[in-house]
Amino acid sequence: MARGLGLVQVYTGDGKGKTTAALGLATRAAGQGLRVLFLQFLKGYPRCGEHRAMERCQLFEIVQPNRGSAFRLNPEQLREQALAVLARARAVLQSGEYDLLVLDEVLTACKVGALQTKEILDLIDRRGAGVELVLTGRGAPPEVLAVADLATEMRLLKHPYEKGIKARKGIEY
Repeated sequence: MARGLGLVQVYTGDGKGKTTAALGLATRAAGQGLRVLFLQFLKGYPRCGEHRAMERCQLFEIVQPNRGSAFRLNPEQLREQALAVLARARAVLQSGEYDLLVLDEVLTACKVGALQTKEILDLIDRRGAGVELVLTGRGAPPEVLAVADLATEMRLLKHPYEKGIKARKGIEY
């Protein structure tokens, strides 16, 4: 376990950059020898740029249990899938195997009703000592913000999508 780890970080808001910020932090941590796992809750496209980059340099593992868009699932399937990823996160947090765990889009999973705020708070409470935990996604519940050690809000000012520009390979995915 690295010295000084064990804080909870939140990247939230309607702006672009939450996952990107978490990937940057994960890369920095891995570069310093920390053991990193990046779990993605709602994303299901394993050929994104970050997946390809990690295949090449193998700094850390990005796990994407879902296949395709989770938003195509009915509410029961979405909850079942989110709970399975949450169970894996719980096991990782208590295993001592990793120094940094990123739960990408876990807050969005909460916002859309696939997870409950109390389940996220319970995960935070039961994490192993010395494991840095990063939570990303839109709509962070106030209760999660209250227990976070660091909270950053990405605020949308402008986005190319407003001009009809679709997601671009290498930039948005």
